[in-house]
Amino acid sequence: MITKHVVVLPYDKHWARDFCEIKSEIQEALDQLALAIEHVGSTSVHGLSAKPIIDIDVVIKDYSMLDAVISALERIDYHHEGNLGIAGREAFKYEGKTHLRKHHLYVCPRDSEELKRRIAFREYLRSHPEAVREYSRIKEEGAALYPFDIEKYIEHKSPFVEKNLLRNRDMTNFSLYATNV
Repeated sequence: MITKHVVVLPYDKHWARDFCEIKSEIQEALDQLALAIEHVGSTSVHGLSAKPIIDIDVVIKDYSMLDAVISALERIDYHHEGNLGIAGREAFKYEGKTHLRKHHLYVCPRDSEELKRRIAFREYLRSHPEAVREYSRIKEEGAALYPFDIEKYIEHKSPFVEKNLLRNRDMTNFSLYATNV
């Protein structure tokens, strides 16, 4: 799903509930195939402005599980798109699902650097309210400057993300399964 119009909204307390509804459907389909289903991205951080799209990472043991996961997700109308240029993260698209909030679904092996990076950044933001305020400002500014250019929007906010990931390198040693299945 490609974002055509960048809209960043203030934090919405319903995003956590929306994640749980999506997670429930995915968890039922995957049964024991998933080690965890993580709410990642800006909607997972209380108080953070975000595009109102839920980002979800399904954590699997390793790539030996991927074919079974693809089959299980296909049964509930998710279709594998490959890694879309990001190693360690397999993307899935869907059609319909009007009963769920718009979301991005990814499957990652538990040793994926991209997964570790996303969880580390989430955990950093959850524990640094001043960073949440600054990142919200940057995201809102980026959406105002580049409302129809998702690449420029991402480019605008990337220095903040990279700076805070570098500043907190030790965050990659987090306890991964905060949202255990």
